[in-house]
Amino acid sequence: MDRIEKLCSYLSPCKTFADVGCDHGYCTLYALKNGLCESAVVSDISEKCLDKARVLLDKFVRAGAVTAKCCFGMEEIEPDTEQVLIAGMGGDEITDILKNSFIPHKFVLQPMKNPRAVREYLLKNGAAIERDEIFESGGKFYFVIKGCRVGKGLTYSEAQLEYCHDTKSVAAQKFLKQELNKKYEYLARPLGDAARAEIEGQARLIRGVLK
Repeated sequence: MDRIEKLCSYLSPCKTFADVGCDHGYCTLYALKNGLCESAVVSDISEKCLDKARVLLDKFVRAGAVTAKCCFGMEEIEPDTEQVLIAGMGGDEITDILKNSFIPHKFVLQPMKNPRAVREYLLKNGAAIERDEIFESGGKFYFVIKGCRVGKGLTYSEAQLEYCHDTKSVAAQKFLKQELNKKYEYLARPLGDAARAEIEGQARLIRGVLK
């Protein structure tokens, strides 16, 4: 299963959908073709990327099922949009988008790095995280966080905040072992006391999760 198909498997069927930072629009195409939404807004800060999405989704654009918006984040996304996907950005960037707009009714977020920032922001602002996992595609690992604006969600340990809630999955265990090996490689280098202590702490945390 490729990244797009796996990522879209986290989407819930909905009427209105927004693909924020849509790039080429592949996720929206998948959602429309598989009946996961009735209408969609694709947005991107790059007009060039948005043009590619318009071409890919031309049939749906002409039918009035897709609207394209060139903007930062969710600046032009209606707050009552039922479900929002934000994928392929850093965790800090996703957090900034949420801070400058709103937490969607339903969301699927796929931060490329620093997923902790996203988790902490959602939890501090009353959102409910329902699924928080790592999946592997093409030899790479991806974080995915699914939830809703309000409700009862998952509770977190320190390790789960740092890595993901489902640390027992095959992909998560493989990712954590890879991360632990990276820590050992760093520790084999000349390091200052503070840096060594920090990396040793991270390694202990990972070993604890793996046990």
